[in-house]
Amino acid sequence: MRVLVHERIDPALLGELPPEVELVTDPTEAEVLVEPRDDLLRHLRTLPALHTVLVMSAGTDWIEPHLPDGVTLANARGARDAAVAEWVVAATLAMQKRILDQGRAKRWEAGAILPDVEGSTVVILGAGSIGEAVAARLEPFGVAIVRVARTARDGVHGVDELPDLLPRADVLVVLAPLTRSTRGLVDARMLKLLPDDALVVNAGRGKVIDTDALVAEVKAKRLRAALDVVDPEPLPDDHPLWKLRGALVSPHVSGDSQRAEEAAARLMGEQLRRLAWGAPLLNVVDRGG
Repeated sequence: MRVLVHERIDPALLGELPPEVELVTDPTEAEVLVEPRDDLLRHLRTLPALHTVLVMSAGTDWIEPHLPDGVTLANARGARDAAVAEWVVAATLAMQKRILDQGRAKRWEAGAILPDVEGSTVVILGAGSIGEAVAARLEPFGVAIVRVARTARDGVHGVDELPDLLPRADVLVVLAPLTRSTRGLVDARMLKLLPDDALVVNAGRGKVIDTDALVAEVKAKRLRAALDVVDPEPLPDDHPLWKLRGALVSPHVSGDSQRAEEAAARLMGEQLRRLAWGAPLLNVVDRGG
């Protein structure tokens, strides 16, 4: 089995690979790609032997349009849960405690009464493994967690219930993947359902939220936002979100910690062993959307 591994991955983290796994450098020879380079994406349909693609991220919307039919895609679900959850919690606490505003003020402004995190309601849109990691870290702060997924299940609301849930959300955390059904889901109508001064946190995919509608709400000082993902990406240097009071933006880095990179690489090694031994792959992506 001929495998092309992205050069960013430390081979030592893959662990011991079976003799059936041959690492190659020529993409045209590869049967398996591990984290394809950006410059390869538009050529994936031309690779004659390709049958499997493994990626180091949980989201796969960036690669799915380039994959030919019949190629198996598996993601790194679980590897970056802790890193993303830490970013969500850090951003939420910083914004709710007005730390960013105070830092930007550049002068001593005593006397402000800060809002409490305890007692607030956090709606998590995207009740997967990252959503559970966020919930586990926020619950000790005394918040009420409301989970929302595509379809309702025990302890989780369906996305069709959002109009009833948003009016009581102090914080909306968006972690939903980008699919046909989630693109633009959090639009102007949904944002207007949030109460005044609510915080919108997005560490899922930028296109799930209508950026222009969110900017309008933040400009009006009705909502606030903490965004690790945006639409468009990369965010232009002159975009109003960079300087808008009430907005915090980071460049899609919430899942990029050292431990997360190592965990994803170890998962890639496990996947290669499974392929070589004929065992089922983990985290196979349903490309039906």
